Amino acid sequence: MENTKVTAFNIRIRTIDVLRALTMFLMIFVNDLWSLTGVPKWLEHTAADEDGMGFSDIIFPLFLFIVGLSIPLAINIRIERHQSRSVIFGHILTRTIALLTMGFYMVNYEVINQEAMGLSKSIWQMLMATAIFLIWMDYKRLSNLNKKLVLALKITGLLLLAYLAWIYKGGPLENISWMKPHWWGILGLIGWAYLLNCLLYLLIGRRLFYLVPAFAILLFMNVQENGFFKFTPDFKLVISASNHALVMAGMLCTVLYLKFRNEKSNLNQFLGLVSFIGIIFICYGFLIRPAFPISKILATPSWAAICIGIGYLLYAMLYVMIDKHGYHRWANPIKPAGTSTLTCYLMPYFIYPAIVLTGFQWPEFISNGFIGILKSLLFSLAIILFVGVLEKKNIRLRI
Repeated sequence: MENTKVTAFNIRIRTIDVLRALTMFLMIFVNDLWSLTGVPKWLEHTAADEDGMGFSDIIFPLFLFIVGLSIPLAINIRIERHQSRSVIFGHILTRTIALLTMGFYMVNYEVINQEAMGLSKSIWQMLMATAIFLIWMDYKRLSNLNKKLVLALKITGLLLLAYLAWIYKGGPLENISWMKPHWWGILGLIGWAYLLNCLLYLLIGRRLFYLVPAFAILLFMNVQENGFFKFTPDFKLVISASNHALVMAGMLCTVLYLKFRNEKSNLNQFLGLVSFIGIIFICYGFLIRPAFPISKILATPSWAAICIGIGYLLYAMLYVMIDKHGYHRWANPIKPAGTSTLTCYLMPYFIYPAIVLTGFQWPEFISNGFIGILKSLLFSLAIILFVGVLEKKNIRLRI
């Protein structure tokens, strides 16, 4: 029988916070590369029909891995607070709905036909971001707001989302359509993968005897998504199993940590095991590459496996640096990206449309080559620093 006494409350894995902050910093950075010219190919996303992956193709799967790292700790805390399974499930479902809603709106923004809609795409985007803030603001941190005002702000946000859906028109003029899932968007993919893995952990807990086979099944489903084996049908749990497997990989990493954490000698064994798993997955990814070309867009098993391997190796490296030797102050400038991650992610949804509406344009030399890359890095840092200011004023999103 597992000893669940004194687990999550006494655990703080600083590595997860730093890894989350670093990943969000890089996500904002790579999402800004579209505004540049002369960007090295290795930095960009690789085309769907091309066998390979660029730096940008690693960032989103790494974020999925980090989502998995946090799940056991978050659920353990709720269990130790004696919350019932139904209450925990309700919290999981609420967060999932929030992520799916945001992702649904964000992905539909990408295919807006503003000519048919009669409203600027940029204005629609800013109103969407405003509605998200009104609904999912962390109002508990704003104690000066009374409950009636908070309720009014949330209702305003919901009505604004309803209005944006009502006026929405997307697609080409000859085939105008209403809002639909498309590919669910980044937040939507996170939402579905988060839901499945939370339910699995809530059901299985830290029992590796069941978690490892579940992980293997998800990896097999990723292989079988395009009917690779003729003896069994292919199916998806709403989205590609690669997303579920990446979150599960992170979840297993934390479960292993919880198994090994009691003694320093065990901790070294944990780091050795995590590094070994990382190397194995990278080798596995390249081994199956002839049958499954590496492609983020197609979510191929080779891409997923290599990204899982990178996640494990990066975690081990950062853990040695941060939690074992205490070298973490270098990450302080980007700390808000790890504590107000969703707020950081949403900021560009205000900034980019504002740039379009004001007609602002960067000088050409700032948007090209090395100088352009430096501009995008500083842009990402500026967003995070601004979110840090908002955080000090207790303004942040929370789901």
